[in-house]
Amino acid sequence: MSFHEAPIVRMARDGRMRLSHGPIDVIVTAEGPAEAARAALRRAHVAFDPVLNDLCAELPRLRAAQGPAPRGAVARRMQRATDRFAPAFVTPMAAVAGAIADHLLAAMLIPGHGLERAHVNNGGDIALWTGAAPLRLAVCEDPLTRAPGARATIAAGAGIGGVATSGWRGRSQSLGIADAVTVLARDAAQADAAATLIANAVDLPGHPAIARRPASALAPDSDLGDRPVTVAVGPLGAAEIRKALDAGRTLAEEYSSRGLLHAACLALAGERVVLGSMIAEKEPCHG
Repeated sequence: MSFHEAPIVRMARDGRMRLSHGPIDVIVTAEGPAEAARAALRRAHVAFDPVLNDLCAELPRLRAAQGPAPRGAVARRMQRATDRFAPAFVTPMAAVAGAIADHLLAAMLIPGHGLERAHVNNGGDIALWTGAAPLRLAVCEDPLTRAPGARATIAAGAGIGGVATSGWRGRSQSLGIADAVTVLARDAAQADAAATLIANAVDLPGHPAIARRPASALAPDSDLGDRPVTVAVGPLGAAEIRKALDAGRTLAEEYSSRGLLHAACLALAGERVVLGSMIAEKEPCHG
């Protein structure tokens, strides 16, 4: 499988660059002196060109939980990220969006790059680097209303290189019922995998208000096979919401203790759980 059309590049008036190819659509931002920013964007463009076809060449392996080591640069990032979460069932595809973002950011940040700040946003999964000025992001947003749920402040030297969000109403299939789980981690691929697994854990197995279908019935080539994924969530009581969020919190705390994430925000039915001092919200939350 390959995409024969060329990747598309568009420049916005504010200096950001949009790169798209097949299902991949990223926004690249480089802040700093004009020439340094232009050079960084050019490097990201060059790095982006082969990404989709390289991934397509290895799709059967990347959709499997185990197998030979991938060969491509992005595929290897995906594998490294998901390997850190063993023994949980997870395929490299759980980290694909974050790994692409990491790959492009790495191309921008060569020695002496001269940038002040840079980030690559791949559908909400973001690889980032900040020099002096902190980066502030809206996180744990409701995917339907886009109302901001919380704010993350990422300062230089904080050890945060990636932010990712997952949930049953997002772009990918989910085994759980979280509206959104946002994770801050060392890189975007690791944040992507962690958000996916924590969103799976926010769940009420067997609850009659939750509708599920086999993943393969929705997407025949899904890496989840016949596992039941969430397609609808009906009204839940306060105690049920708390139980589901607590299940996700338990896993998030485990990952935090293992150094797999720095902070997380979990949202379900208007309620939130926040872990880590880098995430805060205006309204009272369950931290």
